[in-house]
Amino acid sequence: MVVMGVSNDSSEEGASWLHDEDFPFVFVSDAENDGATYAAFGGGLRDNNMVDSRAVIVVGPDGRIAGTIPAFNQNDPMAYEELAEIVDRVTPEPAEGN
Repeated sequence: MVVMGVSNDSSEEGASWLHDEDFPFVFVSDAENDGATYAAFGGGLRDNNMVDSRAVIVVGPDGRIAGTIPAFNQNDPMAYEELAEIVDRVTPEPAEGN
């Protein structure tokens, strides 16, 4: 499974932010693609064609998109609950005895 954060921040800004906050995400910068990367994953764009604020895409173990959060607010505990629900849906149950 892969959790990707997508924003219009530059790669450098995103990498710095992820490092500073210690998020276990892969960061995808859409700064030079006018939102095309996120749109390719089925995400929406704001009226100004920018990616919704720090969108999150979860790719399941099967390589398919398990869920998207178009506007992930890292300061809102509910955002993490929504993310956990997506992750839990695609995380295989551990085998008995493990």
